[in-house]
Formats: sequence, structure tokens, C-alpha cells
Amino acid sequence: MPDAYIKSETHQGITTIEFFHPQSNSLPSSLLHDLAAAITHAGDDPNTIVIIIRSAGEKAFCAGASFDELIAIKNEEGGLKFFSGFAHVINAMRKCPKFIIGRIHGKCVGGGVGLAASMDYAIAMEGAEVKLSELAIGIGPFVVGPAIERKIGKAAFTHLSIDATMWRSSDWARRKGLFAEVHNTYETLDEAVSRLANALSHSSPEAMKEMKKVFWQGTEDWDTLLIERAKISGRLVLSEFTRNAINKFKAKS
Repeated sequence: MPDAYIKSETHQGITTIEFFHPQSNSLPSSLLHDLAAAITHAGDDPNTIVIIIRSAGEKAFCAGASFDELIAIKNEEGGLKFFSGFAHVINAMRKCPKFIIGRIHGKCVGGGVGLAASMDYAIAMEGAEVKLSELAIGIGPFVVGPAIERKIGKAAFTHLSIDATMWRSSDWARRKGLFAEVHNTYETLDEAVSRLANALSHSSPEAMKEMKKVFWQGTEDWDTLLIERAKISGRLVLSEFTRNAINKFKAKS
């Protein structure tokens, strides 16, 4: 199987960050760390005007947390460390002074929904269904919750969180505001991403920086809030319920 990676390329003011993991683009700690670092670096890079985040392949956009790593967590400290990885990625996206365009080509689960919600403008493929599966394995979408609720509202976030085994369509996600656009071919998806990125690359960096501050107003406490949420997930993941649920899921896959 090909190795997991994070890679960045910059061309004419557009930095594209791509992530990949052979298990449905899930995110273990190492990838979360490198993804947060890549976003921070692009935000600080004077040659970058706009950022695109995408994942590789044609199946899942992001399956969220790595089950192999979840099942290996032995104590609350380890749980906090793992879930803080998602907090660091979301906070890197929040604090990045450049607009982030998301290319969402496939399904989003758990942390993948949080990643999509943290994009400033998400452009998706038809069939990019979303699901918050955390409750089904005995935890909850605590770390990604603020980002998702900010984007789609408390009611829609509540529905996703409670009905943890139900997929919601890409059209549902568009209507709720998670996705800005939904396309029915990869060609039109990539054309839309390219069109917007090129337009923004010729826009005022200072104006976009100030706009981003306005868009994320009210999230200034997230450096603390998301770590507090990570503590909750880090404790719950140690439960016997969660261990059994993850093992059952892995046995089916």
C-alpha cells in the first residue's frame, strides 16, 4: 500500500496542500501534525495568496480519526494528545490569514466533516456525503463540533451528532451551508476550484486577511476551548464501550 503523506506546492500565489492515507484518507497523529504545520507555513509564506486543501484518490475525502491509533490509546494523556491534533488543524485553519478553499471529492466522516467545515469555501463533488459517527463508537464530535456548528448551525449539527449512523447527502450539506457548491463531474469540480483560486490570487491579500478576521469573529477562545473538548474525547475513548465498538467496526471492514 502507498505511504501516507502531506505535500504542498505553490504556483502563482496558489498553494495546494494535499493529504493522503491508504485507509480512506484517515488522519493519524503524524498526519494531523504535518497538516497543521503545512497550513501554518502557507499562511506565513509571502508567496502564498490563497490555499487549496484537497486529499488524494477518488473515494473518501477524509474518514476522520485513525481507528488503529484510537484503539492504541492507553491513558487520558494519550487521548488528549491524539484529539488535540484535530484541534491544532482547525485552529491553524482558523488563524491562517489566507482564504482556504476545500476540494471535497468524496465522503466525509467525523473529523473529515470538521475539516470541511473549517474551509472558508468548500467545493464538493456530488456523492460527498457526510456523517458524524462518533456517538456510534461511544465518544462524540467534541473537538470538531464548534467548527461544524459555526458553519451549519446548532440544529443541523445536533441532527448529525445524534443520528450517528445516518449519511447526509452532498445536497443536504450544500443546503445547510457546509458546502458552497456541489458538482456532478470531476472536471467541473476542478474547474470551479481553479476558477475561484485564480480569482482570489489576483485579489487584495490585505482585504482578504481582514475579511477572514470578520468571518471567524467570536472564535477567539478556540485555542482553549478545543483543547478542553479534546480532554473529553480523550477520556471517553478509553471506555470499554468504545473499545468494543471500534473492534466490531474493524472486524466488518
